[in-house]
This record gives sequence, structure tokens and C-alpha cells, in this order.
Amino acid sequence: MISIFGVFIIFASFILYQINRLTDSLCTQKEIPEERQPGVFRKINILITILLVSSYVEVLFA
Repeated sequence: MISIFGVFIIFASFILYQINRLTDSLCTQKEIPEERQPGVFRKINILITILLVSSYVEVLFA
């Protein structure tokens, strides 16, 4: 169980990093104002974190 947790943490960190890179590219491409960008990042990070936690719970109890 500990090894699954460790692998999942590494996987989740990589996913969050890649999503943040894509979000930054989106903000640049769509020219989203600087004052709105923190809200965009916050919303996307919260939703991705919920998705990753629910995936972990599904893997843990499957």
C-alpha cells in the first residue's frame, strides 16, 4: 500500500506540473489578463486535485 501511495504521489506531481504548463500556455495564447490568471490557475488546480484524489481512492478500493 505504501508503494502505491509513493508512485501515485510522483504521478500526481507530474500531472499537476504538466497541467500548470498547459494552463500557462492557454493564458498566454488567449491573452488572459494578469489579474484573472491566479483565479484560472486556482480553479484548474482544485479540479485536477479532486480528480487525482478520486482516482487514488478508486485504485485503493478496487
